[in-house]
Amino acid sequence: MSDVNLFDSFSEFKEFKNIDRETMMRILEDVFRNMLIKKHGTDENFDIIINPDEGDLEIWRNREIVPDGEVEDDNAQIALSEAVRIEPDFEVGEEATEEIKLGHFGRRSILSMRQNLVSKIIELEKDSLYNKYSSRVGEIITGEVYQVWKREILLLDDEGNELILPKPEQIPSDYFKKGDSVRAVVAKVEMRNNNPVVILSRTAPEFLERLFEMEVPEVFDGLITIKKIVRVPGERAKVAVESYDDRIDPVGACVGMKGSRIHSIVRELKNENIDVINFTANDQLLIQRSLSPAKITSIKLDNEENKAEVFLKPDQVSLAIGKGGHNIKLAGRLTGFEIDVYRDSEGEDEDVDLEEFADEIDGWIIDELKAVGLDTARAVLELTTEDLVKRSDLEEETVKEIMKILSEELE
Repeated sequence: MSDVNLFDSFSEFKEFKNIDRETMMRILEDVFRNMLIKKHGTDENFDIIINPDEGDLEIWRNREIVPDGEVEDDNAQIALSEAVRIEPDFEVGEEATEEIKLGHFGRRSILSMRQNLVSKIIELEKDSLYNKYSSRVGEIITGEVYQVWKREILLLDDEGNELILPKPEQIPSDYFKKGDSVRAVVAKVEMRNNNPVVILSRTAPEFLERLFEMEVPEVFDGLITIKKIVRVPGERAKVAVESYDDRIDPVGACVGMKGSRIHSIVRELKNENIDVINFTANDQLLIQRSLSPAKITSIKLDNEENKAEVFLKPDQVSLAIGKGGHNIKLAGRLTGFEIDVYRDSEGEDEDVDLEEFADEIDGWIIDELKAVGLDTARAVLELTTEDLVKRSDLEEETVKEIMKILSEELE
């Protein structure tokens, strides 16, 4: 077996990712030295010259020249009569150097060596990939969609490494097809069946934090600190920010002129609403800010139980709760308090938006009342049953039931 036949695969080895030339040379030399030790018991008197780029391999054996008949170790010594065949001028006592062809080791040893070589390189490739991405957990990377499956998406980085974006780590409205460029944060690196698997995420708070660092120079430079981020991916997020420099408005800097900075982040997150608030150590003030855009009348705190009772005007309750309850849930996660919302019942002018009764009154009925200019509970109750039947297309029994529900709420 010739050298060329064995090392046709050098070009194949060169294509392995994340392995530099010096490392490749070391692996190759280690494999060949192990083969020499296995055959001769030592590799001390051998020189190995490898050129992976060209596919060249040379092995040279150095032996002491001794008189004929005095050879005690075939590997370390060579008879003079044999040495002069290599170089006619050799003399006893000198060192003879000759090239060892790979055929000298036998076909089975060569095939075993090649398998060992491939195995070592693949193992090193796995270690390199694991170490590379373990050190990048929490960083944003860009990958190209290679395959879309039901439960996950396979992406490739710029070096061809495979990355996984599971369905739960995707924003609900995400839609990708092959060839798309996707930005995500490295969530973790797992070992599955002895293979490293890089897991990406677009729903992690760290993804939003890295986007702020990319879009807001003051955050990247550390002039503005992001204290905490809570998200309902694709729906709403709250970001508490703080600056130790009184000259910097952290909220204004994050939002940008006319929302220029925040808009690019919102687009990346598929129109996720992002509330940026000033962080404060004052719990009451933090709760008040976190429930924005609702305006709070008063707050009662129970620090031992981490509970907060928040009182608002009736028209502010729906704002505090938010669509799908996301606003109040995120406010609770941001502040660490279990928040309960109450309508401020002071005064006789209390009123409640009809949307607050969505759990008790069908949506089409609320829409019908709004269509005739009745947006609040008190506006409906100011009419008689007969008047409401005339003004709307609702039946009398339905109107009476609505009146009962609304009056009980305002009592």
